[in-house]
Amino acid sequence: MKKYILLFFGFLASFALKAQDDFLMEKHKKKVVIPFKLINNLVFIPIKVNGIELNFLLDSGVDETILFSMEDKKEVSFKNIEKIKLRGLGSEEEIEGLKSTNNILETHGLKSANHLVYIILDQGFNLSSHIGIPVNGIIGYKFFKNNIVEVNYQKKRIFVHQNNEKIRIALNKKFKAIPITIERSKPYLMASAIVKNVNIPAKLLVDIGNSDSFWVFENDKIKLPEKNFPDFLGKGFSGDIEGHRAKIDEFSLADFDFKNPIVSFPDSSSIKNVKMVVNRIGSVGGEVLKRFTIVMDYADKKMYLRKNSKFNEPFTYNKSGISIQHNGLQWVQETVHLETVRVSTSNDENYNGNNKNDFRYKFQLKPIYEIVNVRKKSAAEKCGLLKGDIIISINGNKPYKYTLQQINNLLKSEDDIWINLEVERNSVLLKFRFRLEDEL
Repeated sequence: MKKYILLFFGFLASFALKAQDDFLMEKHKKKVVIPFKLINNLVFIPIKVNGIELNFLLDSGVDETILFSMEDKKEVSFKNIEKIKLRGLGSEEEIEGLKSTNNILETHGLKSANHLVYIILDQGFNLSSHIGIPVNGIIGYKFFKNNIVEVNYQKKRIFVHQNNEKIRIALNKKFKAIPITIERSKPYLMASAIVKNVNIPAKLLVDIGNSDSFWVFENDKIKLPEKNFPDFLGKGFSGDIEGHRAKIDEFSLADFDFKNPIVSFPDSSSIKNVKMVVNRIGSVGGEVLKRFTIVMDYADKKMYLRKNSKFNEPFTYNKSGISIQHNGLQWVQETVHLETVRVSTSNDENYNGNNKNDFRYKFQLKPIYEIVNVRKKSAAEKCGLLKGDIIISINGNKPYKYTLQQINNLLKSEDDIWINLEVERNSVLLKFRFRLEDEL
């Protein structure tokens, strides 16, 4: 599967918010620590909404708090509900949603009262199947606005610091500070792109909720390189995001240079609903940000970067051409051996204390994996795989033995390895074999 269904959402509706709904630290705390899950370069944190714990994508590319996939969380109660229309990235039209105020959000010593949330009603908008874990929402500007937020990708911890100068002095000693602007509640920085030996200033959205390295919008100076391939880039509020992937010569953030990064170019139809800030040409996402410990300081308009051990890792992409997601669960029978010792009696002269035949069957729910997209002219398409194929085995192993991320990592291998897939199509079992091919 691809690097992930990148979640870069543009929220275009504008609403007046009178209540204070920033995240504030409990009075006795100077710092809070929030563990997170890192999947496909994306950060997922637990947050209680009105007392019920949900799983949120942390996304600096959104201004409002959004909920979805709530069918299994019916115990969450909401107040002051009204119907609204939502529109954002994707080629389709606006979708229905709900607006709710006076909600309480809290996590690990941070609390936001009177929090406004938007709820997507369309159950088809479900990120959980693409991620491999339950995902119930996205949170952005309100989380970052009031505190200094450090995202440590290697420790998989978020450290939220109080907003004070002592912290900033310490950060300046250990990190590289980069000026940012906060426009329409989102952070932007200035970078530079080198395309065909021409250095081009680049204003980029800092998008923690985007799993790719860079997104670039074509303009008079930056054109899609001749060597590219079409790809499914992700899913937005208004539908699928299509585009192309290619390499450019270089991208630089302050003193940090990235040679030949893989860049995504979304199609114009997928970004038609996005109101661009002045001079923006794209985004920097998780594939780059994960190479640092990053600190966002909205109040002081600074972003701090410090390289980690992943800085020099190569840029990779899904070479197979197939995107895979969960498609429900199945009961799987597994054999469990019981380690029991029988008590011997005087009549058991030959009993040695072991019974090798003691076992039982255990049934567990395991994920079903389905191919949901096949890239044109890719290795997967050439060998005959189709959208809708259900995966039965991967290189001879049952697919449920892998997490979705492990499958994605396999398909992004740097080596041109062979992949053997057995799939079910219209109740018929079929076998396919293809080699991962570098198209760039």
